[in-house]
Amino acid sequence: MALYSDQGIVLRGYPFGEADRVVVLLSPNRGKLRTVAKGVRKTKSRFGGRLEPFTHVDLILYEGKNLDTITQASIIEAFTGLRSDLDRVVAAGTMVEVADLVAQENEPTHRLFLLLQRGLRVLDHGDLHPDLVTSYLLKAAEIIGVAPALDYCASCGKTDDLHRFSFAAGGVVCERCRAAGSYALRPGLTDYLAVVAEADLSQLPDPDEALSREAIGVTRRFVEYHLERRLASLAVLDG
Repeated sequence: MALYSDQGIVLRGYPFGEADRVVVLLSPNRGKLRTVAKGVRKTKSRFGGRLEPFTHVDLILYEGKNLDTITQASIIEAFTGLRSDLDRVVAAGTMVEVADLVAQENEPTHRLFLLLQRGLRVLDHGDLHPDLVTSYLLKAAEIIGVAPALDYCASCGKTDDLHRFSFAAGGVVCERCRAAGSYALRPGLTDYLAVVAEADLSQLPDPDEALSREAIGVTRRFVEYHLERRLASLAVLDG
């Protein structure tokens, strides 16, 4: 058992005992980190608000048998700007929820960490682009190896006649490969999704309202299908 330093973005936390809190973070070096902050729920906690979700922190931890204990925490980025707007909070919640679902403990995940950091920075410094969450989800899918095929048939590799989408097949499919459960796409949606998937999160193209609505719907259902989990943070879209 020893002290060590690391950094991470706080994904979530929950009460532990009378005054402690389990804090789950995404570390670029160790993947998902489950830690405990002693006395954090006390009014005069030395941690203050430094371990709230979305916060990027620098840590000193003490190794434990089950949970490592946070002994020091300092803020690297607080992302205070995104916290004042409900839509941006929902978007940030989706980003950390996906990271929490796909990250594994003791497995370095630099790309996922950098994607989450980039997403939070974009949310913190500007208005919420209609395609930001869609782009983030598509990039996360690519990182974990389940990116949808968008410019070729997911079943046969054909590059034309791509008018249907299949969650099970893994993306767009041609008419010859269409199967039960695949459905017709709005004209132009495949190209739109491809552009959104490739664009930098801070340089997304001008949105098309109709295509944006369908793009987030398709992408959300695709990610939920392959993660075998519903994204609770996006439940507001069902209202």
